[in-house]
Amino acid sequence: MKIYLRLLSFARPIGKYAVPYILFTFLGVIFSTLNLALLVPLLTILMGPQKGAPLPAKPEHFLDIVKTFNYYSAWLNQHYGTERSLLFVCAIIVISVLLSNLLRYLSERMMENLRIQTLFNLRNAVMKNIMTLDLAYFNNERKGNIIAKVASDIYVVQYSVTSTLQVLFKEPLTLLAYLVMLFVISYKLTLISMLVLPLSALIISRIVKGLRKQSSDSQKLHGLMISYLDEALIGMRVVKAFNAVKFVTGRFEKENRKLSSISRNMASRQQLASPVSEFMGVLMVAAIVLYGGSLVLSNESDLTGPAFIAYIALFSQVLRPAKAISDSLASIHQGVAAGERMLSLVDEKPVITDAPGATDITTFKDRIKFENVSFGYTERRVLNAISFDIPHGQTVAIVGPSGGGKSTLMDLIPKFIQPQEGTISIDGRDIKCITAHSLRGIMGIVNQDPVLFNDTIYNNIAFGREGVTREEVIEAARTANAHEFISAMGKGYETQIGDRGVLLSGGQRQRICIARAVLGNPPLMLLDEATSSLDTESEKIVQDALTRLMFHRTCLVIAHRLSTIQNADNIVVLDAGKIVEQGTHKELMAKQGLYKRLIDMQTFYVD
Repeated sequence: MKIYLRLLSFARPIGKYAVPYILFTFLGVIFSTLNLALLVPLLTILMGPQKGAPLPAKPEHFLDIVKTFNYYSAWLNQHYGTERSLLFVCAIIVISVLLSNLLRYLSERMMENLRIQTLFNLRNAVMKNIMTLDLAYFNNERKGNIIAKVASDIYVVQYSVTSTLQVLFKEPLTLLAYLVMLFVISYKLTLISMLVLPLSALIISRIVKGLRKQSSDSQKLHGLMISYLDEALIGMRVVKAFNAVKFVTGRFEKENRKLSSISRNMASRQQLASPVSEFMGVLMVAAIVLYGGSLVLSNESDLTGPAFIAYIALFSQVLRPAKAISDSLASIHQGVAAGERMLSLVDEKPVITDAPGATDITTFKDRIKFENVSFGYTERRVLNAISFDIPHGQTVAIVGPSGGGKSTLMDLIPKFIQPQEGTISIDGRDIKCITAHSLRGIMGIVNQDPVLFNDTIYNNIAFGREGVTREEVIEAARTANAHEFISAMGKGYETQIGDRGVLLSGGQRQRICIARAVLGNPPLMLLDEATSSLDTESEKIVQDALTRLMFHRTCLVIAHRLSTIQNADNIVVLDAGKIVEQGTHKELMAKQGLYKRLIDMQTFYVD
């Protein structure tokens, strides 16, 4: 119940839809019940006494519906004759049916609007929370599992919420209205039928038991299969190159077989609930016909033939809401299971948040300072007591063997991760006291692997920035050495680049990423091995763009090819998470240390 109430909170503003829904449903149920109750005067006119016969006793109040209908149908028959009375009663039935269907339509519209609003709020809540999570969460979580929660689980939840509202209000109200009418017609028959209903409910509950766990398992398997598919599509070249098609398809098939088995089991339970409830209903109707027919034939009760036929018609309709309730139980179990998975995304909290009282930063004038900064994953230390400065207007390069902590060190500055010990300050302010949004706003970041989106070149360069002019985008492209190749394309800056920029070369993708980073003229640039994955020609073009980009800016550069950073103002050499050397290129070469060995190794391979 707690999970359901949380899910229902996403239907806000619920009063806008729930109040009209309750009103329309309430009135619709009344008219739907009267539609069947009007069979009594109709059958009385067709089967009852003719004109001139004495009127039955007038009912004491209008709540005695059967007697009221009998009295006024006999009155009509006596004063206007059978044909006109029949016409009048048929007109009343048509109007009642019209009103009941109109009200049902309006209530369903309100429910559909509520369902759509719930889906809208769920999507927004999940997406907003996902975007606040830090990078460590996505490193530890399968992407396919996240996509499954956002895509399929939300649809299961939103239908479950609306179905539950019907189960909690509409169907019980309909069932209650029919039962009240049945008691009015014959309380003896109704009491007998009530003895069988609990047995039917017990059987149905045993059938749907276990659906919640099976639904949860099926959603997990669905997420795993999406992950496998996503990995296969991204790595299609590797899959084919290593003849791993059989392995990939076999792994997918294994999980698919498990999912199919669970789905069959769930379907058998769901589909069994409906015929069982229908059979139990027919069984009750047969018992009622047997017992009620004997009462009518024996003339030992007030139950007349027309009233008994109307009773059977009403009781047959009792099965519909009862069956809807039993069918909805399965949907509710699935919705709660999917809701738990979806709410786990909503409840996930970012590890890195702005400190209370954190303020914005708009400029960078002096230096970035690392003071005894340490960081590690679980028990493994990646950085150990790192201390160095990045003065304003200078280029500082980070070099060293793979696994030395270079990328981790760079990720600390934009607060993708945060140090476990020590402090990082900008212009004397600890970055923990600076909002992450404003901190990243003064930076331009270029990664080793260019990340582009399936959109136009223009939108990729202007990505995430508001109020950018076309002239600013073109100027950024010129700085990145990209304007010429963009202009040469058929649609220029409006050219679609495909998924992950697949329609561009590696050098072109990287230059667009550089243009994106330099747009807005940020005072601080973070370059993470921006040329390491390029061929020689592309590297030269991109390096020229980087040189132009770094001019008069503060830059922190992670370098894989050491020839690209020999003009840096300061070179920091990292090894096993520690700074082992630092200085200019000439100073480090003179020391004959690790930097010199790395230079010699690259020179050897080039030679």
